[in-house]
Amino acid sequence: MGFDPFLFLGIWDDLGKIGSAIMQPLYWAVSGIIVLAHRLWAPIFGTDSGVTWALSIIVLTIVIRSLMMPLYAKQLNSSRAMQALQPKVQALQEKYGSDRERLGQETMKLYKEEGVSPTSSCLPMLIQLPIFWGLYRVLYGAAQGQARGTFFVDNPDLVESLRHATLFNAQLSGTFLPMTNGFGATQVLTLIMIILMTALLFFQQLHMMRRNMPPSAFEGPMGQQQKMMLYLMPAMYIFIGPQIPVGVLVYWIISNLWTFIQQYVIIRNYPTPNTPAYVEWEERMVAKGKDPKEMERQRANKGRKRSSGGTAAGSRTVKGQSGEPTTVNRQQVNRQTVRTDGDQKQVVQRQQVQRSSRAARKKK
Repeated sequence: MGFDPFLFLGIWDDLGKIGSAIMQPLYWAVSGIIVLAHRLWAPIFGTDSGVTWALSIIVLTIVIRSLMMPLYAKQLNSSRAMQALQPKVQALQEKYGSDRERLGQETMKLYKEEGVSPTSSCLPMLIQLPIFWGLYRVLYGAAQGQARGTFFVDNPDLVESLRHATLFNAQLSGTFLPMTNGFGATQVLTLIMIILMTALLFFQQLHMMRRNMPPSAFEGPMGQQQKMMLYLMPAMYIFIGPQIPVGVLVYWIISNLWTFIQQYVIIRNYPTPNTPAYVEWEERMVAKGKDPKEMERQRANKGRKRSSGGTAAGSRTVKGQSGEPTTVNRQQVNRQTVRTDGDQKQVVQRQQVQRSSRAARKKK
């Protein structure tokens, strides 16, 4: 059976329609927030002013990042729980270091027993990517005179307003490349914004590495990769920035600035153990009369998923005859059996033998 290009194009077209249908809610949300913010700022700076549209994009950024704060809190608590498990993970690495498959199985088993999800730290980034893509598509569509999002579709005059709006004589819908009208105000503003974004990301990563990463993180191949990422990630902006509209760059800069401030607050108040920032935090807590070790245990516990009723893993909650919840442990259980001998009843107690762990049995 040969390759059918028409079948391939049909499948590709169907995938494009599915992707567009998935993005429609994001287009609706992005266009709605921008249009609402535009109506708030327009009486002050004017309907077609670039300042109005830039402030509208800034409002969009603040709304999105504020809504994502609970996710970052969950990410932080999950990281705490993961750090608290590192001694156990290292013990597994020493025990199963030569068996990578068994090591992976035992590690995932440990995470499940402790109620820790290693993927929680990626959740905010995964959620932010489609939001950024939705914003990019909405603003890029406006630059091409194409309305995306219900609120822009219903207000085509706002699409034209955003398309021709200028900020410091640079078009918000314009890009550094291609230079259709030569090197002008749009290219100057874009260049300044790209440099600012690159500097923000560089100092954000540098601050993270110097203040909130243990010395062991810079050892070996992984440590070299960390140092390389310090320069490679900011360099990414240099290559993709010239194709990004000015309006999207406004969102990107404000988002990076928010991240930098948020990171500073987190590192100061919730530093990673065994780091310079953590030592300083411990000293501040001791000076205030607080127990930093107990505080750290409480933070790690917040990142663990508990079973229903707040009981620990390894037990289950059932209801007795009185309707009150009773916790039944799986080990060291005393069982009662009622025997009837004529008119007399005899209660016989049996104790379940406690099973030793697999590791203890191997040592024997």
